[in-house]
Amino acid sequence: MRINLLLGLAVGTLLLAGCSSSNQLSSGGQRVTFVDQQPGSQCQLLGNVTGSQSNWLSGSGGEGSSLRGAANDLRNRAAEMGGNVIYGATSPTQNLLSAFAPLDSKMSGQVYKCP
Repeated sequence: MRINLLLGLAVGTLLLAGCSSSNQLSSGGQRVTFVDQQPGSQCQLLGNVTGSQSNWLSGSGGEGSSLRGAANDLRNRAAEMGGNVIYGATSPTQNLLSAFAPLDSKMSGQVYKCP
């Protein structure tokens, strides 16, 4: 009985640790940049994309860390689309519930492919 309980606790701990990891920047995502001014006509708009960082059960790292994870996910997704520039990146504001129970951090933007 004790062995089953300990095994169950160990598996549960490993599962929770997996939920709290942050998004790592891929090699393609490293080549994607954020810009403040809309790209010119030489760039092709590929679409809108949203990146997210799950904060469920972890709640650690603070808002800056979770937004960094969402930005990394956004850059990785943009690279998968073939883009290299993100314009107009925004993050929704926190609501009352997220102040007490950190859920997901999200960041959205327009993806462009520029020469």
